[in-house]
Amino acid sequence: MARLNLLEETRYEKLPVTIYPDQQTASKQVAKRIADLIKSRQEKNEPAVLGLATGVTPIGVYAELVRLHKEEGLSFKNVITFNLDEYYPMKPDAVQSYVTFMNENLFDHIDIDKSKVHIPDGTLAAEDVAAFCLDYEKKIEALGGLDLQILGIGRTGHIGFNEPGSAPNSGTRLVTLDDLTRSDAARDFGGKANVPTKAITMGIGTIFKAREIILMAWNQKKASIIKKAVEGEISSDVPATYLQLSENVEFVLDEGAASMLTRIDTPWLVKDCIWTNELKKKAIIWLATTLKKPVLKLTDDDYNNNGMAQLATEQGPVYNLNIDIFNQIQHTITGWPGGKPNADDSQRPERANPAKKRSIIFSPHPDDDVISMGGTFIRLVDQGHDVHVAYQTSGNTAVWDDDVLRYMEFAIDFEDSRGGDSKSLKAIYDGMRSFLASKQPNQIDTQEIRNVKGFIRKTEAIAGARYAGLKDENIHFMALPFYETGKTKKNAVGEEDVQLTIDLLQKVKPHQVFVAGDFADPHGTHVVCFHIVLEALQRLAKTEEWVKDCWMWLYRGAWHEFDIYEIEMAVPLSPQEVIRKRNAIFKHQSQKDRPVFPGDDAREFWVRAEDRNRDTANRYDELGLAEYEAMEAFVRYKF
Repeated sequence: MARLNLLEETRYEKLPVTIYPDQQTASKQVAKRIADLIKSRQEKNEPAVLGLATGVTPIGVYAELVRLHKEEGLSFKNVITFNLDEYYPMKPDAVQSYVTFMNENLFDHIDIDKSKVHIPDGTLAAEDVAAFCLDYEKKIEALGGLDLQILGIGRTGHIGFNEPGSAPNSGTRLVTLDDLTRSDAARDFGGKANVPTKAITMGIGTIFKAREIILMAWNQKKASIIKKAVEGEISSDVPATYLQLSENVEFVLDEGAASMLTRIDTPWLVKDCIWTNELKKKAIIWLATTLKKPVLKLTDDDYNNNGMAQLATEQGPVYNLNIDIFNQIQHTITGWPGGKPNADDSQRPERANPAKKRSIIFSPHPDDDVISMGGTFIRLVDQGHDVHVAYQTSGNTAVWDDDVLRYMEFAIDFEDSRGGDSKSLKAIYDGMRSFLASKQPNQIDTQEIRNVKGFIRKTEAIAGARYAGLKDENIHFMALPFYETGKTKKNAVGEEDVQLTIDLLQKVKPHQVFVAGDFADPHGTHVVCFHIVLEALQRLAKTEEWVKDCWMWLYRGAWHEFDIYEIEMAVPLSPQEVIRKRNAIFKHQSQKDRPVFPGDDAREFWVRAEDRNRDTANRYDELGLAEYEAMEAFVRYKF
């Protein structure tokens, strides 16, 4: 019976999927399978032929393999490896090369024979690439093929660098990279313009011949493409769907990457459910959205025809269900994000008391505060709360180099205008110009340049916070040490990061803390900054009484919003407040028009923010709630 239930639950899935609670657990399990393969081959005195991937996804696997080698004696002397791909052209010692990546994350830390390591050669002359690719295939075939191939997946659905349009029988070859793939790699190269347009990649046909294939994916950023790869039709538009034809493949996911699979996202379509309030709310909102009907107009037939008959039977009548969920959604809406004084707060998202609250808005970068919750920020100040903003990092990696020269030229002219001696400034300026003229992609800036970039973003943040109505003494610049590497790759969080946060929290003793809740990218600055604040509050909770009265509210950035069923506080904005928020964002001039790292969204930050806030309001309206110009949304995190 259990087997039948599992088959029913996964009936939309066209290949085996294993879901782990987090990527660390999943990575250790994959590493164990690799280690078991290596050991079994050692017992037979045979080589283990591995196909290896690069990128963020397999880093945890490689770290665990290194641990197994150093702490448990796992030997790699019988291992032969073939990497999936390499950028072209690419020097092997370049920071962005996959040779460098593999050495830093695996090969330099284990006892593998480097002569048994194979990685596509990014230094070949164009006329030699075809012959190299053919030889790469022959080497794999001569060893009897790959025993195990591990894969990640790109947001285009590529495996290796087999982009949309790749043939299922393709072999190792030179390919042109998709524009989205290059956008995703932009941070590693100091901008999209520096990302190579081509790569050498193992083909889908080569991958398909492996005796075992494990595709790994982590976090919500990959959820959409995972759903297409697992549940979609086989198509060259999503090359990973070809893996549905293999009998030797398994997708290994964390909960974030699996979150859009039918059994996770809409489980009522495949099984009987335990109807918690959250699931009930999610299902009814989904039903209303799918049918394009207000919540209060949903009928018994709507429930019965869309997999929700069980809910109607167990907790109906349907109209009572509709009213309950409608009321819950309505109670999230408030024009008083700090609580409404002298009002009944039993149906409001925030407490009425104390009437004037101390609030801290933690902003990972110097503009996240106004981009993400600028309207609420202004509303809190207007309503008389003691609002503080804490800029957790300098954001100095996201400033254009020519802005540095422009500000330095201003400083020199200012000094000259007042009859001062600008010789020292001119000397620094000349050194900056010389450095920037020969600067390589992602090369670390000099300390003076990093300082100026940080000053630019600091003055913009001050202007934005002042515009929102904040006093200068309530504007805090934390410059958390984990960020200050001068590179896009940051240090691990240290004790000083947490202690600086504890010190600020202890100074303010806030009733409200607003923190960035963007968890889609586990290596992004937002989630790192969230965990620093969380750690600080959890430590303080052990000794400080005021923490019991401190609520943490999560906000989202310019790209994604919370689902409606998740939202616990929705702050409506009037047309005038939308303009005030826009003006606050405009104070961040270095990020306007064309930011250094825009991602794959061509819209400016203020446009993204307005579109997101307007869309949230529209979604409330479509469910039958009041019609507002825009809304900022929050979820309470109970630490």
